[in-house]
Amino acid sequence: MQVMKWSVIALAVAAGTTQMAVASSQSESKGFVEDSSFNIFNRALYLNRDFKNGANSSDDDYNAKENGYIEETGLGIRLLFESGFTQGTVGVGFDAHSLSSIKLDSGRGRTGTGQFATTDDGRGDDTQTEVGGAIKFRISDTVLKHGNQFVGSPVFSTDDARILPEVATGTYLVSNEIEGLELSAGRFTALNSQTATSRDSKTKKGHTLKSANIVGASYSFTENFSGAIHASDIEDFWKKKYVNLNYNLPIADEQALAFDFNFYKTDDEGKALAGEVDNKIWSLGAVYSIGAHSFGIVHQRSTGDTGHDYGIDGGGTIWLGNSVQISDFNSKDERSWQANYNLDMTTYGVPGLSFMARYITGDNADWGVGVEDGEENEFNFETKYVVQNGAAKDLSFRIRSAIYRANSSQNDNYSADLNDFRLIVEYPLSVL
Repeated sequence: MQVMKWSVIALAVAAGTTQMAVASSQSESKGFVEDSSFNIFNRALYLNRDFKNGANSSDDDYNAKENGYIEETGLGIRLLFESGFTQGTVGVGFDAHSLSSIKLDSGRGRTGTGQFATTDDGRGDDTQTEVGGAIKFRISDTVLKHGNQFVGSPVFSTDDARILPEVATGTYLVSNEIEGLELSAGRFTALNSQTATSRDSKTKKGHTLKSANIVGASYSFTENFSGAIHASDIEDFWKKKYVNLNYNLPIADEQALAFDFNFYKTDDEGKALAGEVDNKIWSLGAVYSIGAHSFGIVHQRSTGDTGHDYGIDGGGTIWLGNSVQISDFNSKDERSWQANYNLDMTTYGVPGLSFMARYITGDNADWGVGVEDGEENEFNFETKYVVQNGAAKDLSFRIRSAIYRANSSQNDNYSADLNDFRLIVEYPLSVL
């Protein structure tokens, strides 16, 4: 589960507002210094997860699940510098970042929210800092970047669901030479987790990333219709293919109907370090919007010999309609349905305030623990307010609440029944 879960609405809006490349970005370069930016992004996160089935005695001595709940508060501070490109046919620049986490509240009996590394005595680490950077080159509207970077591809996506994001190390090429068409390709050889500072700390069943080769293309056929196709080869783990189609149909003033289709096909590869993987999974969503309101439905279905797998290719690599706050509804043979409602209070005189509610139910899940008819249900509620003006402009407050229930424990990561509550405060500052 991750913060970059693309809702049907978000995809529809993205498709309808795609900016076409109309001139060479490099020819309009003002210079290395003139186009540079320096931003500070602060995120505070309080997370409480109450395991309604009580303590889990199978966990180790320091896992707070033994107490039946986890609860921690952390602060993440990101310093992000992006230079401009030098002028000329080939522009050169670099990006740099510093990521720091500060433990505000925790305890050995409450650890496990995924915000901090764990010390030898089972406590959350007080502070952590990592730095990184990447060199970049630009010709016309094509950018090549090599080094440490954040990536947002459907087949390789760094997770940003806690106070700090994952960081990938590798080379990434993105080209926008043809109007409406974006081509991408990359090779990544390391991925660090959200709670570690080493360059290769993300693991899957005890194994780290060897290499990830990815390619992709997205095209806006019209102002309202777009599509994308991506593929990846994660060495000795799996090969993955992804397809997306998105259509936005204007109906009348302040009314529209949007459709979003996502499809993954994943097969194990090489040594199959994550075990057998043989899965096809798709989601199809529709959203009707009228003024400040939008109403959506999603159906998602998984087939194959296993469930859908991800993680070593980035914790955010699951761009499906029913991948939500707690569950992804991606088990073997699982079928799931969602109904959601969104409200933007701008129309009612409160710009910056929004609400979201959704309910997801899944059945027919094969959880591989003697349960072939697994059922799970999740209710999410979210409210967010963004300050619109003044010294605190762009300061945001967000409450996310989830209630998750299932007829059996699905895996070791969370108990069958839980309540999850999060308070997120974010404050972006633009220095340059």
